Amino acid sequence: MSDLSIEVQEVDGAAVLLPAGFINAHTVRDFEEAMEALVKAGRYTILLDCRHLTYISSAGLGAIMGLIETVREHGGDILLSNLQANVYAIFDTLGFTQLYRVFGDQAQALAAIQPQRQA
Repeated sequence: MSDLSIEVQEVDGAAVLLPAGFINAHTVRDFEEAMEALVKAGRYTILLDCRHLTYISSAGLGAIMGLIETVREHGGDILLSNLQANVYAIFDTLGFTQLYRVFGDQAQALAAIQPQRQA
């Protein structure tokens, strides 16, 4: 069994990525490929729903940072929701909570981007 599984859903016009398990040096490539595939498909509003993510390493954070400029240049954003306490601590310690919008749950994140998609 893999240390990481990734589900991609379409919810209210946003691409929702649901990683489950660990994003580390051994699994980061799968995470990068899933994110890159969304961007290549023109999906620039991406919600990372982290309810099943138990750990993310600096490699995983780097994968997110590697795409944010492209996403924002196309009028999109990468949002985060459902961060478990330990995952939130990693994002917060490295300043990601200042760079990305973080929401308590998926519904809050989708509501926040609804006006952006209608504009």
